[in-house]
Amino acid sequence: MAHIVWSPQAIDDLDAICEYISRDSPQYACVIAERIIDVVEAIPSHPLAGSIVPEFRINELRERFLHSYRIIYRIRDEQIDLVTICHGSRLLPSTLDE
Repeated sequence: MAHIVWSPQAIDDLDAICEYISRDSPQYACVIAERIIDVVEAIPSHPLAGSIVPEFRINELRERFLHSYRIIYRIRDEQIDLVTICHGSRLLPSTLDE
């Protein structure tokens, strides 16, 4: 089974999401963080279960959703790179770092 590698961008994204939510509810920020991590940890079991990211249409670039958050990852041979976590209302950059 492949293992997850968090990109610096994905780590920053999770921190920013939690910081934003914690302005209103620190408790809910913790709940969302735990749920995002649960989704990420489940990816290696069924990496192809995520949808292909429509902006890129690359088979190896997939996404899963938690509420309105997009969890975007790239499938590699022996690992899965967590690329970014973003709100569904935001546009993705035109390129995602390798």
